[in-house]
Amino acid sequence: MAKFFNSSVGKKMIMSLSGLFLIVFLVVHLSINLLAVFDPSGEAFLKAAEFMEENPLIKIMQFVLAAGFILHIFYGTWLTYQNRKTRPVPYAVSAKTDVSWSSQNMWVTGALVLGFLTLHLYNYFYKIEFTDLIESGKMTKFDLLKSIFNKENWPYSVLYLSWFILLALHLNHSLQSGFQTIGLNNQKWIKRLKWISSIYALIIAIGFSTITIYFFVQSLNN
Repeated sequence: MAKFFNSSVGKKMIMSLSGLFLIVFLVVHLSINLLAVFDPSGEAFLKAAEFMEENPLIKIMQFVLAAGFILHIFYGTWLTYQNRKTRPVPYAVSAKTDVSWSSQNMWVTGALVLGFLTLHLYNYFYKIEFTDLIESGKMTKFDLLKSIFNKENWPYSVLYLSWFILLALHLNHSLQSGFQTIGLNNQKWIKRLKWISSIYALIIAIGFSTITIYFFVQSLNN
């Protein structure tokens, strides 16, 4: 077993499974955040946030999620390093190729996504856990979410929208690759998975972009 997970195939399997787990998390995260748009009062969003915070199972899953992120980043970086070490000089690329830009630059998009994720954790998670903004009653979690995309913080809105494009590119290829790694790699399924991956990536990008644009436009009218 240890020999398998130390092999290239084993490492790809770990990275794929952790990536698929994170893909499920994004659906849950988007669903909760969309409540802030569909219920302008913020009550539905706050109830969902409270449930996520107090549910023991969710608390356990937070640690699993963190472990999934770490494993995905570690093995993604390690596999990229090994591939470049094995083939330090890239193959010549012809003018016509079926290989997409996102598949050739997964490490680049992944690194950029990680950078923006760090920014997001600072803007939201850090301010909730390590400041007195929420506990003091200065603002609710809903107010904090809106403040990130306020017109006064417009550079953040631009950065987030750029991030969602990069995220879509990364997700599109990683979902296809992840399914193929776990065995769904016959010709019949490959075509379907390409469509599923593209649709999923678009839904995630458009969904999060909608939240950003909604609160930014709302702040312009206040």
